[in-house]
Amino acid sequence: MATRNVLDWRGELARLHERLGGLFVRAEPRRQVGLYLEGLLSAVERKNGWPLAEQIGDARPWRTQRVLSHVLWDEEAARDLCRAYVIEHLADRDAVLIIDETGFLKKGTHSAGVARQYSGTAGRVENCQIGVFLAYASQKGHALIDRELCLPKDWTEDTARRAAAGIPDDVAFATKPELARRMVARAIAAGVPFAWVLGDEIYGSDRRLRIDLEREKRPFVLAIRGNEKLWSVLGGGIGQHAAALAAAVPEEAWQRLSAGPGAKGERFYDWARVRLVRLQRPPWDHWLLIRRRRQKPDELAYYVVFGPADTSLATLARVAGRRWPIAECFEVAKQEVGLADYEIRSRHGWYRHITLSMLALAFLAAMRVKLNAAAKTTGKKGRGDLDLWSLSARMRSAISSAVSSLPPA
Repeated sequence: MATRNVLDWRGELARLHERLGGLFVRAEPRRQVGLYLEGLLSAVERKNGWPLAEQIGDARPWRTQRVLSHVLWDEEAARDLCRAYVIEHLADRDAVLIIDETGFLKKGTHSAGVARQYSGTAGRVENCQIGVFLAYASQKGHALIDRELCLPKDWTEDTARRAAAGIPDDVAFATKPELARRMVARAIAAGVPFAWVLGDEIYGSDRRLRIDLEREKRPFVLAIRGNEKLWSVLGGGIGQHAAALAAAVPEEAWQRLSAGPGAKGERFYDWARVRLVRLQRPPWDHWLLIRRRRQKPDELAYYVVFGPADTSLATLARVAGRRWPIAECFEVAKQEVGLADYEIRSRHGWYRHITLSMLALAFLAAMRVKLNAAAKTTGKKGRGDLDLWSLSARMRSAISSAVSSLPPA
């Protein structure tokens, strides 16, 4: 990376350190959390314990462990800082909020929320923790802005395990959609600008989430299963499953439309929609959106939609195709900024590490915006926009060199 870009990195990270440091009363933990953030951005392979301590110049890992477990600071305020930082750099009225969860494989039974449960990350039932996340994605980039740890019902009913993992008495069992509703509500209360909310079948099948968004007049395109019961007059019935409604769509109603660009160009599918019978109030409307694979017409995907009545089918197709950025957020965060590299058992320790990893990812997203804008300003030809992967790869050696130059503590 050019010297100028390294200096830009140091200045931007220093400003972020200053904002994060405002959450700490004492200078020593304030300095340590800054080093931890730099360590998460470094090239060290495992961003935990001894490897991270060596990277940031500590003789032992206990200083960082204390910041995550014992020092008094507000991880919820850090979450708000992360969200605000993302919006400052990526804000766009046409942005989307994306809900999804990811698994963190764990050994043993003592880490907060760990259990034998299905992990979409592993594609099977594993001993793991599950976190539900909210991502913000715009034309400028994407990053994670909120997180919640899932606590299985067995955990919430086990007083001894709760106490050992530092789970407060007022934390009760909550489903994944309920956790998602909390995060979306926080984003709305914070004035986050966005046009649509997206999520997979777990969240699309939650009627309370849909009702909450309708009350707030917030459009959504949420995936649902084929057996979701919906209300439409198509096919001569009122209450019918999504799959039955799709089967009743005449062939001439299907349109070949793009779901947006992919790795190999535009992603074309066949799309159709069915108006749903709801208490529509202008200018809003409801639809069942259906996606059909061109090569495998029997493979259908279903979405329940709430949005402006004049929304075109082409617009809905492209919105439905904008759910992929959260998967990239998970991949980059786990592989580049240590999202899954923690060795923490307590609930608040999980929130602290995850939030700092999210902030490191947000820093990469912000630097991507700045460096891409600088490249366009200088008029350099033949250089495409940096993505999060290439930016992280270019920055790691510079960050590692800067951090490792610190004297041992």
